[in-house]
Amino acid sequence: MRSGWGWLALSAVVIALDQLTKQWVSQSLAFGEAIPVMPSFNLVLAHNTGAAFSFLAGAGGWQRGFFSVIAVVAAGVIVHLLRKHHEEKIFSLALALILGGALGNLIDRILLGHVVDFLDFYVQGYHWPAFNVADMAITGGAGLLIWGSLKKP
Repeated sequence: MRSGWGWLALSAVVIALDQLTKQWVSQSLAFGEAIPVMPSFNLVLAHNTGAAFSFLAGAGGWQRGFFSVIAVVAAGVIVHLLRKHHEEKIFSLALALILGGALGNLIDRILLGHVVDFLDFYVQGYHWPAFNVADMAITGGAGLLIWGSLKKP
């Protein structure tokens, strides 16, 4: 891509998908409700006031501002990197996914005071922490960053 705009458009698509799915789940399920979709997978409505795996969820409220500031700073750095390295496809794809995911969760954190999570995978009685589209984008982007760094000579 000749500029970073195409990558930013991808980030916008991630944000839109994230927010639309969270809105649908929030309107369709009661808090804590679980709907079995298939073996080992439920749709649930969960609210996460912390970070990944509910890290610092019970910290008393200060974490909302803390994680919001981190997301804003990260977004600024990522936009700068996308403008500078927009021709590096794997790197830019990874950054665009991370940016979209970070901003998707930031929107929740600012507007709702928590992040909406709804994808619940489990084996027997052991549940992985619920997550959302933004989390998948962040994880996928991080995986691409690692993969891309291993590919370089």
